[in-house]
Amino acid sequence: MTALLLLPLILPFLAPTLARRTLDRLAPATALWVLTASTLALAGTCVAALGALVLTGLLKLPAFAVLGELVHPLRTPSDYVVLPAAVAATGVLTLSVWTLARSAFRQTRAFRTARTQADRRPAAGDLCVIDSPDPDAYALPGRPHRIVVTTAMLRSLGPAEREALFAHERAHNRAGHHYFLAAAELAAHCHPALRTTRATIRFAAERAADEAAAEVIGDRRLIATAIARAALAGSTSPSTRPDLAPAATTGPVPQRVAALLAPTRTPPRTTRRTAFLLVLCTVLSVAAGAAGVVDFHHEVEVAQGEEAP
Repeated sequence: MTALLLLPLILPFLAPTLARRTLDRLAPATALWVLTASTLALAGTCVAALGALVLTGLLKLPAFAVLGELVHPLRTPSDYVVLPAAVAATGVLTLSVWTLARSAFRQTRAFRTARTQADRRPAAGDLCVIDSPDPDAYALPGRPHRIVVTTAMLRSLGPAEREALFAHERAHNRAGHHYFLAAAELAAHCHPALRTTRATIRFAAERAADEAAAEVIGDRRLIATAIARAALAGSTSPSTRPDLAPAATTGPVPQRVAALLAPTRTPPRTTRRTAFLLVLCTVLSVAAGAAGVVDFHHEVEVAQGEEAP
């Protein structure tokens, strides 16, 4: 049982490399869905495995064995293995809950501040202009969606570049990319390896918005120029936008510009197959975690006298 529960804790370390390969080999919008679903599955399986390890250790203690109505000792590997694993799992889960709660509080406060600031300003459609000397622009989720841009950013771009930037931010709101960023943030607090995957998901969201904006504007070079100039303008001043509010100036901008200027091509079918290694890793993790939890449940029922060994 313990070996099966350890596998979901090990497999996520393969996710960062596989996530980057997946983004390179699939269309950005498709990669975004695959990366987010896989990352959430890996995170959920990790939490389930940690929870099962904690319960296993607790049921080895006489007080909790009585609460669990165990009439026989719980069959597990040596206590020298189970108890340290349970203590470590408890520490990891406690730290994860603490960092997640702190992040949620910070993000909620930043979102409310940004939303209040946007709602106080007159809007032209979905566009809200903030009078600020710091160049910034981002897609603000909520009802209604807003494209927030500062006066300094407007002065940094030409008319065509402004429209390209707005198209990028509207693509974020239209596709609901803030949900993907929130899922990546949640998963990042469940396993340390998924923090790197969080950055890849953010990059995938920006690439998906780049491609969507290029289709709307019909000029990939203009989108690349607008992103580059906006990022250059915003690099000299701090941004107060929420982390879950996607923006055209985030992520590795040089790579995004290079992708927009490169000739579009469809990866060979054999090349795209390598991207499914991430899916395979996720399936193995979920299968191992599910088998470990089912086995743990069976052992508890045996200890309770409800099932035969």
